[in-house]
Amino acid sequence: MLIYIQNISPRTDYIFSILLSALGIKDCRFTSDKAFYKSEVKAKINYSSERIIESEVWIKPVTLLFENEIKEQQIDCFDYSGSKAFFKTSDGDFSFDIFAAAFYLISRYEEYLPHKKDMYGRYAHENSIAFKEGFLQLPLVNIWLQQFGRLLTQKFPGLTFSPAPFTFLPTYDIDIAYSYLHKGFVRNAAGFIKSMWKSEWALVKERMNVLFAKQQDPFDSYAWLDELHTKHQLRPLFFFLVPQKNKGYDKNILPSKRALKNLIQTIAAKYDVGIHPSWQSGDNPQLLREEIKTLQTITAKKIIKSRQHYIRMNLPDTYRRLINEGITEDYSMGYGSINGFRASWCLPYAWYDLQKEETTSLIIYPFCYMDANSFYEQQFSCEEASDELKHYYQITKDVNGLFITIWHNHFLGTDKMFMGWKEILEPGFSGFKGLEGNKIID
Repeated sequence: MLIYIQNISPRTDYIFSILLSALGIKDCRFTSDKAFYKSEVKAKINYSSERIIESEVWIKPVTLLFENEIKEQQIDCFDYSGSKAFFKTSDGDFSFDIFAAAFYLISRYEEYLPHKKDMYGRYAHENSIAFKEGFLQLPLVNIWLQQFGRLLTQKFPGLTFSPAPFTFLPTYDIDIAYSYLHKGFVRNAAGFIKSMWKSEWALVKERMNVLFAKQQDPFDSYAWLDELHTKHQLRPLFFFLVPQKNKGYDKNILPSKRALKNLIQTIAAKYDVGIHPSWQSGDNPQLLREEIKTLQTITAKKIIKSRQHYIRMNLPDTYRRLINEGITEDYSMGYGSINGFRASWCLPYAWYDLQKEETTSLIIYPFCYMDANSFYEQQFSCEEASDELKHYYQITKDVNGLFITIWHNHFLGTDKMFMGWKEILEPGFSGFKGLEGNKIID
């Protein structure tokens, strides 16, 4: 395929590469030579202000991809083929500038603009166009891309696509490995006192039974998860919180404890693991470096995968820190306050540093569903959470995306607060028909 762009820029290189690669179009060339463009007989996309030839797909551009600054953009949404779109154009073979609109969403352009933070100092999802316009629950750019692919095949019947198949990746954040075990005398004594003060005698008894090995720790769901993954031939990904000390939101047992080391080594022997950078490390890059080194020492493996604890991230600083520490894959692209598609996209993609105007080596793996969002933030019942999970599974499958879910071990154990969550996860796995590895075979 040949693409004509009058002024090729880092932004055009980036977004054309992402979208056309996702379609499975591997042989693409860019040119700003109009005579050469006219002479070629390949399938052609014209991304310029006027039509060049009839045998092309013409997308009339807005100015976004040719700019080299970050500024407020005029975003006016309109209905398009049953969903929303913006950057509408008066001419062309497509109703809007799909490449500029996709760039705006995938690059997280709006997060570089002045915005309100949430209670945790994160970009608040209420700021986003996806939330305001009601398409946060959709991988909108993937949907647009399917429609654009149909336009290409109508125009060029001989053009063939080979997109990657739909894939499911369950991931787990281990930030509170155990409820009672391995927490030491002081923390357990404080727990006893707190429960007795509140007359929570069932919890006092439970803590006693666990500590005296009469009952399994209610957060210990690891053997059950292993059986589930083995049964369904899944390759999950585990992220471990390994701070040097407990403080604030960092409440896991410490990596100096033999129990956490054993747990990490057992899981890492069979599955991929990544770092779950502590809340403390968000203010101290040196702590991030130490935590990655700690996990590498425990696993005897190089750690290249990461997901932020509490999804604490701010662009571009968080991603730059990860790159500096050798992280090549990040799984934090989603909200810690609501489920949905933060970047309106459900496939891995390279992060674009908008301030530096460059494509980086960091690959982003966006998630769309997290148990804690359903339970704590959206306050869904188990039935509602199950329906929500099914929605994200189906909509991601419809666009041949990568369906990434986040679960926490304490939701899937025996703690009474989370009764019913294990029953959500297991039938969900069973309902993903035709599992082969982590791929869905229809």
